[in-house]
Amino acid sequence: MKTIESFKVNHDILQKGMYISRIDGDIVTYDIRMKRPNNKENDYLQNAAMHSFEHLFATYARNTKYSDNIIYIGPMGCRTGFYFLVRDKITHSEALNLLKESLEFIKDFEGKIPGTNKIECGNYLEHDLEGAKLVAIDMLEVLKNWTVEKMAYEQ
Repeated sequence: MKTIESFKVNHDILQKGMYISRIDGDIVTYDIRMKRPNNKENDYLQNAAMHSFEHLFATYARNTKYSDNIIYIGPMGCRTGFYFLVRDKITHSEALNLLKESLEFIKDFEGKIPGTNKIECGNYLEHDLEGAKLVAIDMLEVLKNWTVEKMAYEQ
C-alpha cells in the first residue's frame, strides 16, 4: 500500500524549463516551469504579469499554423508556471519552438494587450505588460539551449 509520503514530489527536481507532464491519448500536457515551487525567496509569478503573459501566449499560439492543435494555455494555480496542452500532431520539438516563438512575441510586444476589455476579460484592469516581458526574457534564457531530451522530469 502506498503511503502519502510516496506521493510527495521532490521539489528539488522541479527546475525552470519545459517538461512533458503527461500524455493522455492524443493530448500532450507540457509544464512550463517558470519559478521554483515553495522557494524560500517567495518568488512567484505576479498575478497581473501572469495574466498579461497568458493573453499574449494564447493569442500568439492560437494564430500560428498549429492553431487547430492547441487545446489549452493557462497558468498553474501555484503561480510557478503554465500548462500548455496540445494534440500530438505537434511534435515535442515543434512545441518547444512554438513556446520560444511565443516568448519572443511577448518580449517584443508593444501596444494594447489583446482581449483586455470588459467583454472579453473578466479582470481586464489587472494587467502588467512589462512584468510579462520580464517573465518572457527570463524563460528565453532558460530555454536557450533546451532540447527535447531535457523535457523529461528527473526521477
